[in-house]
Amino acid sequence: MANFRPLYDRVLVKRVEQEARSAGGLFIPESAREKPQQAEVIAIGTGRIGDNNEIIPLIVKAGDKVLFGKYAGDEIKLDGEAHIILRENDILAIIEE
Repeated sequence: MANFRPLYDRVLVKRVEQEARSAGGLFIPESAREKPQQAEVIAIGTGRIGDNNEIIPLIVKAGDKVLFGKYAGDEIKLDGEAHIILRENDILAIIEE
């Protein structure tokens, strides 16, 4: 991937693909699947600018698995692959394994 660094409190994520089969073993076609709301953090910005113009570092880091809102962020293509840019406050949780 080309060098890419989001600005400020923005985060670049890539969706984690879901299983193509239901719990009962039935195949679910692409058109019927919901887009996953889980993603892996690929890159982060430098941080949010606070009230006194100080930079507040982000909590998430590259490699974290996160959960985000269904309609959050903007979809982009980088090197032919779909990614999402969203603000850190659009991230609902970090998934710890």
